Amino acid sequence: MNDSLPPIAPAEPIATAFKDRSTGLMVFGILTIMLGSLCGLFVPLILFAQLALARANPAAANASAMLPAMAIYGGLAVALIWLGIGSIRARRWARALLLIFSWSWLGIGVFVLVAMMFIMPKVLANMPTAATAGQPAMPAAVKAMVMLFQFLFLGVFFVVVPAVWVFFYKSRHVKATCEAHDNVACWTDACPLPVLGLCAWLAFSVPMMVLMPVMGHGVMPFFGIFLTGVPGALFCLLVAAIWGYGAWLVYHLKSQGWWLILVALAVFLVSGLVTFARHDMLEIYQLMGFPQAQIDQIQKTGLLTGNRMGWFTAFSAVPFLGYLLFVRKYFRGRG
Repeated sequence: MNDSLPPIAPAEPIATAFKDRSTGLMVFGILTIMLGSLCGLFVPLILFAQLALARANPAAANASAMLPAMAIYGGLAVALIWLGIGSIRARRWARALLLIFSWSWLGIGVFVLVAMMFIMPKVLANMPTAATAGQPAMPAAVKAMVMLFQFLFLGVFFVVVPAVWVFFYKSRHVKATCEAHDNVACWTDACPLPVLGLCAWLAFSVPMMVLMPVMGHGVMPFFGIFLTGVPGALFCLLVAAIWGYGAWLVYHLKSQGWWLILVALAVFLVSGLVTFARHDMLEIYQLMGFPQAQIDQIQKTGLLTGNRMGWFTAFSAVPFLGYLLFVRKYFRGRG
C-alpha cells in the first residue's frame, strides 16, 4: 500500500439546495485566463526593455536583474491560464487553488499598499521641485497627482479586484457547484485549505531559491556577512531543500513540518536583522553586479540605506509569522 500521500478524505456530501454557479465559474475562468495572458505579455516586454536599455546605455544594462521578474510573470502566466481552464470546467482543485491565489493576491496588495504609504512620499520628496542640470523639475502638484494615481491603481488592482475573486470563489454555492461537477476527491482535499495555502507558498519558494545563484549571484545575508559564489549558491539550495521538505511535511499535516518552518523562519529572520544592522541593501546590489548607474539612482531615494532594510525585513516577516500561528491549530495532536 502506498503511504507516500496522506489519505484523502471522502468527498463531502453536496448540499441539496445550492445555486448553480457554472456561468460564474466560466466568466471568472475567462477573466483569469486573460489575467494570465497579461502576465505572459510582461515577459517579452521586460526582455525588450532590457535590450533597448542595453543599446541606449550599455553601462546601465543588467541582464540578471530581469530574470526574477521574467520567471515570476512567466510562472504566473502558466498557472493562471491553467487555473482559468480548471474554473471553466468547474474543477474542485481549481476553485481551491484560485481561492488561495486570491487571498494571497489580496494579502500582498494590502501589504504593498501600506508599504507604499511610507515609500512613495520618501521617493517623491527626493525629486527636485526646481530644475537642475540634467534633471527636470517636478512641481509639487504633479507629485501629488502621481501619488494619488499610484494609490488608486494599487487600491483597485491589488485590493478591490482580488477581493472580488475571493468573494466569488469562497461562496458555498461555488464550492457546491464544483463538487457537483467534479465529485471525486482530489489532492487539494487532503488537507485544510489554509494549510494548503502554506504549502503553496513554500512550494513557490523552492524554484525561486534554486534560481537565486543564477538571478542574484547567490548573494545571501548570513549573520552579519553576505555569502556569494559557491557558498551562497549552496546556502540557496539548502534553503530550497528546507522549504521543499517543510512543504511535504505540512501537506501531510505533520507537526514536525510546522516546527521546521517556524524555526527556519526565525533563524533566517535573525540572520537578516543581524546582517542589515551592519550593512545596507546597496552592498547586495553591488555584489549582484548591478550597474553603478542603477545603484546611484537607488541611493538617491534613501530608502535602502542605513538600517531601513532591517526594519523592512522585520515588517515583511510579521504577516507570514502570523499566518503560521493561525494554521497551528490544524497540527495539534498530529505526529
